[in-house]
Amino acid sequence: MKKITIIGAGNLGQALAIGLTKSGQYNPSDISLTKRNIEELSHFVDSGYKITTDNSLAIEEANMIIVSVGPQDAEKLFHSIKGALNPNKHVIVSTITGININFVENIVGDEIPIIRIMPNTAVAICESMTCLAADDDYSDSLNVVKKIFDQLGQTLVVKESLIAPATALCGSGLAFFLRAIRAASQGGTEIGFHAEEAILLASQTARGAASLTIESKLHPESEIDKVTTPKGITISGLNEMEHQGFSSAMIRAIVRSANKINDIIKGN
Repeated sequence: MKKITIIGAGNLGQALAIGLTKSGQYNPSDISLTKRNIEELSHFVDSGYKITTDNSLAIEEANMIIVSVGPQDAEKLFHSIKGALNPNKHVIVSTITGININFVENIVGDEIPIIRIMPNTAVAICESMTCLAADDDYSDSLNVVKKIFDQLGQTLVVKESLIAPATALCGSGLAFFLRAIRAASQGGTEIGFHAEEAILLASQTARGAASLTIESKLHPESEIDKVTTPKGITISGLNEMEHQGFSSAMIRAIVRSANKINDIIKGN
C-alpha cells in the first residue's frame, strides 16, 4: 500500500489524508486527493499532496483507493472508475454510508478486494475509532488495511452488518461527545470560569475519562464509583443528570442515527 488515492476529499477524506501522514506511514507525496472543486484543496498542494479532478488518473498511481463520497454519488462514481481498476494492484476502501460490499461488487466485479471502514474525523490526530469489515475471501487485504488504521487510533473488525451501527456510535457519536463537552464547558462558565478556561477543563476531563476507560478495560461505572461518596457532590450531580434524562438522550440519539442510516440503505 505504497500509494493512496482518496476519492471525495471532503471533511472525512481530508482528515484521513492528514492522519495518514501524521502517523508517519506516508509522506504527503504518497497521497492523491480528488474533488470536484479542487480550489478547496489548495492548502494540501502547499503541503505536498497531489490533487486532481481526474479520478481515473489518480487511481493509476495508487494501490489503496479510499472512496469517501456521499451515498447518492456512489453508483455513478464506481461506474466511472471501474475501467481503471486492476485486481492485481488495487484495494478499494469504502467509507460510504449505507453502501454495502455487494453493491460495489455488482458494479466493479468481485475480483478486487473491497474493505468497508467507518472511521471518524479524529483520524486526523490519530485518535479515530475505526471499524472494518470485508468478505472472508479478502481477509489478507483486510489485515493489511487494519494495520494501517491501527496507527490512526483504535480499530475493531466487525461483521459488515455492524458497519451501519458503527457509523452511528463512532461517526455520529463523535459529535454527541463533543456536544457533551460543550455542555460541560457551559456549566463551567456558569460557575465562574472564563469560556476558554471552561472548554479546556471540560475537554481534558473528558479525555481523562475516556483514557481511564480504555486503559483499565473496566466498565465506566467502576471509575464512577471511585469518585462518588455517600451524600457527596458527584452523586448529587449524577442523579440530577439522570433526572434530566442524560443517559436516555444519548441512547436515543445513537439509536435515532442508526435508524436514519437504515432509511438511507432502504433508499438504495
